Formats: sequence, structure tokens, C-alpha cells
Amino acid sequence: MIEIRGTGSAEFTDRLETVMSIYTAAMRPPAEQITGRQAIMRGHGAHPDFRCLFAELPDGRTAGFAYGFHGLPGQWWHDVVYRALQERSGTEVAEAWLGDSLELAEVHVHPDYQGKGIGRALVHALCEERPERSAVLSTHDHPTAARHLYRSLGFTDLLTQFVFPGGYEYYAIAGAVLPLR
Repeated sequence: MIEIRGTGSAEFTDRLETVMSIYTAAMRPPAEQITGRQAIMRGHGAHPDFRCLFAELPDGRTAGFAYGFHGLPGQWWHDVVYRALQERSGTEVAEAWLGDSLELAEVHVHPDYQGKGIGRALVHALCEERPERSAVLSTHDHPTAARHLYRSLGFTDLLTQFVFPGGYEYYAIAGAVLPLR
């Protein structure tokens, strides 16, 4: 039985080594990106209304984690995505999705525990009782279990084939109205 347990930024920062080990196992990033990714995650912990969830096994090991926060102008992801959505679909659409949003920054389940409903439970719990009108995220833009999960939870594509500044991989930007279905 998996327990989903919420925490704030202090415990998240204390458990950053665990977070990074799950992230690395799930995403297999190039080694040169790990230090930068860890610094980005540490910075996310300082954003308004930050909330992290851990999926914990009965023996104390962590199977996965997810975290998010209130998206605001001045945050890198928010600003980049807002501008791109505004250029493609107009200010009204960008404001509707990002004007009052929960940014799901990271959702990762260790490969040993994927396919067991943990990711779904983490996303539902993270979005539960949030005051924002929408939840937004980015995910690789090709058929993956994550894309399927997000679609099944009501997320729709806002942007596809999106490349972040300085990047080279295609991402989909997706959004869902809260509460999730």
C-alpha cells in the first residue's frame, strides 16, 4: 500500500537527494544536466504556495514524488509559456490558462513502480483543493505513459512541438481546468 504524504519546501529541500535519484531513474537525463536540474528544483521550493507530495512504500522507501506551485509572472517557465501561448492563440487564451494556474513542475515515479497508479494518485492529490482555476504542465511531445496519463485526467494540449529557449527537445504544454475530473 502506497501512502501519499504532503510536505512543504523545507522537507523537500532536505530530501532533494531522494528527489534527484527518482528523477534521474525516471528521466535518465545527461549527466551534465543533473546539477543544473537540482538547482532549478531547489529554487522551485521557494515559489508561492509550493507543495510537494511523496509516494511512500510501507518499508519507508519513496516510489515517486510530485510538486507544484502557483504560477506567476516573473517565473521563467510561466513567462516563456505565456509568451508562446499568447503569440499562438492570443492574450485572452494565455490569460485564461496561465492567469491563475497551478504549475505542475515535476511528477516522477521510479521505474520499478510505474504503471501502478502512483502517478495518477500524485497528480490528483496535488491538484486537490487548489484555489487556482487551472493546472498546467510540460511533458515530452511524443506518445508516452505520461502523455496518456495527463490526457486521461483531462489535460488538453495548449502548445505542441514546443522547444524551450536553449533547448532542443519537443515538448507539449498541457492544461486542465480545476478541479480535475
